[in-house]
Amino acid sequence: MQTYLDFEKPISDLEAKIHELKKLATENESIDTSDEITRLEGRVKDATKEIYSKLGAWEKTQVARHPQRPHFVDYAAQLFTEFTPLAGDRNFGEDAAIQAGLARFEGMPVAVIGQEKGHDTKSRIKHNFGSPRPEGYRKAIRVLEMADRFGLPVITLIDTAGAYPGVGAEERGQAEAIARSTEMCLGIKVPLVSIVIGEGGSGGAIAIATGNRVYMLEHSIYSVISPEGAASILWRDSTRAREAATNMKITADDLKALGIIDDIIAEPLGGAHRDPAKVIASAGKIIASSLADLGKLSGEEVRNARRQKFLDIGRNL
Repeated sequence: MQTYLDFEKPISDLEAKIHELKKLATENESIDTSDEITRLEGRVKDATKEIYSKLGAWEKTQVARHPQRPHFVDYAAQLFTEFTPLAGDRNFGEDAAIQAGLARFEGMPVAVIGQEKGHDTKSRIKHNFGSPRPEGYRKAIRVLEMADRFGLPVITLIDTAGAYPGVGAEERGQAEAIARSTEMCLGIKVPLVSIVIGEGGSGGAIAIATGNRVYMLEHSIYSVISPEGAASILWRDSTRAREAATNMKITADDLKALGIIDDIIAEPLGGAHRDPAKVIASAGKIIASSLADLGKLSGEEVRNARRQKFLDIGRNL
């Protein structure tokens, strides 16, 4: 069952009418509703085009958080074969918010790391709604070290509102774990390709997104803090999240213009959740072309180019 966002009401109304007509035709075969259904389907497409061509930062934030948007597990299932997840940080425990392991991408052995939010209540609780704890980042460090040792390219898929801010996480060194994960990303001598597939929230995102190539899906967001958090800090009023989102420049278009990301991956009309297979295939093509380009460089060149990429951010504005 399709879940509609607030600004999609014109679309939901039209699709509800189509559903009613199809049900009527099923119950009474003597009634031909095909022409009317075709007409309404055309209106749905036109309405979707119009609405999605005018999305602001706050609307894109809602799309990035859509519960039916494809998550890490969906990308892993379609893009990789022989995916073998690795668990635990060899120090404290396992953190299911970060999924990491070894796999094959188009026959090539790779390391894969990403945040998983979960699709239903049970899986969301299991994955802590995609908000990693320190042991999640230490697990990522462990996989990055392994990839560097064995010469495996790394692919990271980012989708988190931010690292978990709980007391226990802070006591176990959340900030240090994020910093070391970022440092490890910058230090490895193998290609690292990162894609923001939903939310790219704060240090929780950058910890595994410091790549040679950084891409965003068209309706994803990437920010130093959530719009609600920024509104609470700036104006002590979380209801001004829309205003904060607009001023923070968190959309893919904004970040491409600022030179923060390398390119934007187009989403199907109406968002990635309307055709997950298509958007995942598009992500796969970008990953393949990026790895092909980076594979021409030596290990030192790969590392130096990645470091220079981040040193250059903001210098030419």
